[in-house]
Amino acid sequence: MQMKNYTVVTEFILLGIPHTEGLEIQLFIVFLSFYFFTLLGNLIILLAIISSSHLHTPMYFFLCNLSILDIFFPTVSSPKMLSYLSGKSHVISYGGCICQLFFYHFLGCTECFLCTVMAYDRFVAICFPLQYRVIMSHKVCAILAMGTSFFGCIQATFLTALTFQLPYCGPNKVDYYFCDIPVMLKLACEDTSALEMVGFISVGLMPLSCFLLILTSYSRIVCSILKIRTAEGRYRAFSTCSAHLTAILLLYIPVVLIYLQPTPNPWLNATVQILNNLVTPMLNPLIFSLRNKDVKASLKKVLQQVGFLSEK
Repeated sequence: MQMKNYTVVTEFILLGIPHTEGLEIQLFIVFLSFYFFTLLGNLIILLAIISSSHLHTPMYFFLCNLSILDIFFPTVSSPKMLSYLSGKSHVISYGGCICQLFFYHFLGCTECFLCTVMAYDRFVAICFPLQYRVIMSHKVCAILAMGTSFFGCIQATFLTALTFQLPYCGPNKVDYYFCDIPVMLKLACEDTSALEMVGFISVGLMPLSCFLLILTSYSRIVCSILKIRTAEGRYRAFSTCSAHLTAILLLYIPVVLIYLQPTPNPWLNATVQILNNLVTPMLNPLIFSLRNKDVKASLKKVLQQVGFLSEK
């Protein structure tokens, strides 16, 4: 029996965003701006909610969790991308690549589960308003929040193990701006068709399951809203859900476009993934604050305290 001689790969070279050669300075400025405003916006939302005791409710507790995820999610890939766009090395270690892939899917899956929990929270608030405080107790909220991270970790561990149990024995140029499953499988030295199918099913089933649960919650919510007799009551009930629905669309559309394509398009994938990694986390604070009077009032108070706004 002939043994296969594998040259163990100890590092990878990130080639960056396809078809953007010569645009490094412009991209660096744009992405650095996105990253800065993402961090700033989510930190302000966290500060506004934490500093206002009347916002210490289940809905805002989960919004705090979302802001924390939106701080860490772009941090998985953005610092390294900004580093090589500024002219530094494109090299990433084997361990660094594993960490990128794991934390990207851990945070992404956790956010999918969190959106499902947030939909359940709105379902209970609108369909069972009198029992809301009892059902969504502090203990239940803590368990749900920890559950999102726990199941996100399991999913990410499975996908990471699936990807890196393959031998990488020669080609080490990653034709992308960070380590993700589709581009890493292309570098493997063995047939990956079976693993691609398993990964496709796994990546597809998780968001699909969450989406169906969200759809079930909102179907019940819509039925309850339609039973409200006054137009003002219906508007108030729906306005509490509109921000969450917008965030769900911004989360799920990129997942479908990136991971469930029959024939992947590298440039389209990179464009959509950058929107998902940098733009969506930057927009979430705006989505959840623009139509929310309580958050806007708290934000105004925080900004006045730090001197960005003058008191009137």
